[in-house]
Amino acid sequence: MADGFPLARPGMRIGLLGGSFDPAHAGHVHITRVAMRRFQLDRIWWMISPGNPLKTRGPAPIDHRIADARKLLQDPSVEVTDIEARLGTRMTADTIAALQKRYPGVRFVWLMGSDNLVQFDRWDRWRQIARMVPIGVLARPGTRVAARNSVAAQIMRRWRLPQSQAASLARRRPPAWVLINLPMRPHSSTAIRASLGQHASSGEGS
Repeated sequence: MADGFPLARPGMRIGLLGGSFDPAHAGHVHITRVAMRRFQLDRIWWMISPGNPLKTRGPAPIDHRIADARKLLQDPSVEVTDIEARLGTRMTADTIAALQKRYPGVRFVWLMGSDNLVQFDRWDRWRQIARMVPIGVLARPGTRVAARNSVAAQIMRRWRLPQSQAASLARRRPPAWVLINLPMRPHSSTAIRASLGQHASSGEGS
């Protein structure tokens, strides 16, 4: 990292997986590895968010969440970052704009679970996000059908790619998105917190 920011060269294909990761779990690892392979990415950045505008309760301290995530996944192709805190951004649209300015020529892909596509139309400036970067959606348990029928999916249906073209996503001019199926893993941060007797909270992304 340079000044706490990940290194990236023009032309690299980098997936952005945002969220509170409160806590990070095997489901995050699973979709990260699938996304890396299916979207033909060079790197994936886990962007541990300072907080989630859609949640009333705050997550655990960011330093704790980053440390736990780095223990969980030790892979040179995956960078666990506090990049939003460093950029001073809270909304995804602002984060992407700042990253594109800081890393000209890098091909960013926004990654999200199908559960987030269901509520994507509630995100701040979600249409702008779709025009800024291609979006890779990974199926999550119980939300595949709801995601396909969601408000955002219906509005963006003309730009949806078939799964067979997922490997070309990073090279596509946005708007472009694809929803890929994958073996389901039941893990969720909410369930893990519930088992630990903690309050539920998660990031705008996941």
